[in-house]
Amino acid sequence: MNKRGHVLNALLLSIGLGYILEPAGDVATFEMIAAVIVPVVLGAMIPDIDTAFGRHRKTLHNLFVPLVVGAYPYYHGNLEYVWIGVLSHFALDIMGSRRGLALLYPLTDEEFNLPVGVPVDSKYADAMMLAVTGFELAVAAAIVYEVPQYAFEEGLRAAGLA
Repeated sequence: MNKRGHVLNALLLSIGLGYILEPAGDVATFEMIAAVIVPVVLGAMIPDIDTAFGRHRKTLHNLFVPLVVGAYPYYHGNLEYVWIGVLSHFALDIMGSRRGLALLYPLTDEEFNLPVGVPVDSKYADAMMLAVTGFELAVAAAIVYEVPQYAFEEGLRAAGLA
């Protein structure tokens, strides 16, 4: 996916996340969108810094990067939503692009992708970006709404209360 696609994906994802996390559609929703939009867009751009150095889709497109970025808020108390942008970048490159990512670099140069991607310059790139964004939002909604409910129900069963 190209930079434009990554930025549009991050913007749309941020708006969707705002509504998933604060679904009322009121001031709280727009505050949540404002809280996530800048870090998610910045996170979506981090992997492409490797176009200036190293090997693109390898140096900063591997599993080590989301681990570091995901741990950053835990140790430093800021940049809480940047990891979402990095993961969305990876999802877009793996699902939306034919080339894929070298997730295990520097151990191997092998690139991983799904067989549904399109070339970066394809006339279908925007449609693919929208499809991946929709998938990401569906996963986010499932995590926010279903996982806690499932965990709660399992906790009740384990305690013998259900």
